[in-house]
Amino acid sequence: MGTVRPYKHVLDLLQDAGLRPTRQRLALGRLLFENGDRHVTAEQLHAEARHARISVSLATIYNTLHQFTAAGLLREVVVDAGRSYFDTNIREHHHFFNEETGRLFDIEGAKLSVSDLPAAPAGMQISRVDVIVRVAKAQAAE
Repeated sequence: MGTVRPYKHVLDLLQDAGLRPTRQRLALGRLLFENGDRHVTAEQLHAEARHARISVSLATIYNTLHQFTAAGLLREVVVDAGRSYFDTNIREHHHFFNEETGRLFDIEGAKLSVSDLPAAPAGMQISRVDVIVRVAKAQAAE
């Protein structure tokens, strides 16, 4: 029985996506992809990298997240003008966004139906529909 290299899964993901497996991409990819599906901001990933003693700037984190997104490894979820999350679940799905905690939760794609979409502008086609359902703690009945 042979040993499995610690970065094998991430190395395969990067190579399959056509990305060169640099040391920083491998390290950040390991943080992102080795513990199941998750939603992360650039700042959260930067803090995780620092905690794991990975020397990387916040600018490099942003660049890497956008490279991973362009390569189809992540989905960017923009919840408002100043806040984006990067989602490792690239299957078709939607999100609940907790306005109080800032957490995102997946909604299975089949659990939500969007109908009567308007026609796309001339020369364009709809590539994807992302729905964010904003939630807050329920108020007690009076």
